[in-house]
Amino acid sequence: MIKTLEMRGKTEELAVAAALAKLGMDRDEVSVEILERAKSGFLGIGAVPALIRVSYEAPDEIVEAPKREKPAPKQEKQSPKQEKTRKPEKPQSTAPAAAVDEPADYAAIRSFLSGLLKRMNVEAGIEIRPREKGGVTVNLTGEGMGAIIGRRGETLDAIQHLTNYVVNRGSDKRMHINVDAESYRSKREESLTRLAEKMAEKAIKYKRSMALEPMNSYERHVIHTALQNYEGVTTSSTGVEPNRRVVVSYVKPEQPDNKPQSREWA
Repeated sequence: MIKTLEMRGKTEELAVAAALAKLGMDRDEVSVEILERAKSGFLGIGAVPALIRVSYEAPDEIVEAPKREKPAPKQEKQSPKQEKTRKPEKPQSTAPAAAVDEPADYAAIRSFLSGLLKRMNVEAGIEIRPREKGGVTVNLTGEGMGAIIGRRGETLDAIQHLTNYVVNRGSDKRMHINVDAESYRSKREESLTRLAEKMAEKAIKYKRSMALEPMNSYERHVIHTALQNYEGVTTSSTGVEPNRRVVVSYVKPEQPDNKPQSREWA
């Protein structure tokens, strides 16, 4: 609700100051309109004070209806025998189930990921299993895994990096922890391998270098590994993060030496 207040003063500034003091407001909280400008007159004779109008916004008065108090629910009286046999309710645990006699490293991984997922408002199952080449693989399952994976697995990579840092911090022996979600990494590796072979075929067919789209370090490693023994091409990385990419280059086959071989005469 907009309200107004008219105030007179010897000058416009004094009139505004008097209005603000009466309202208890700052200058930027009101708008000022000068109705009559001050006139000094001649030797003080015929002087006219300034007249201003201050507009300000006043809060609407809201009258709340009295709340009705709900009657308290009636409690059924229990016999002394029922009170004795009544067992206290156990609080429900929301922590993910851990394996019996789980190793300390596994428990640390589960504890960190459980707290992180809780802060992200994501409920997921946590499965931890050893890898053949050492380290462990953690597979997260459940709804909302798209938020965990992120664009091209960027969020999943960040979670994996944090998990490795927290679990291995202060430890003499480093354990590599691979964090996956709904087997995203294995599916991604298969698609990247197919892409690498397709680009290698193009490089050989057109005898030119083929540049792939920008990838993170993990995806570039998959491409290099897939083509390390591919005959006729070689791979390299170019550019800077986050636009670093793999280039598949054509390699000319070695030409056999057609020079006549010299014979030694006895």
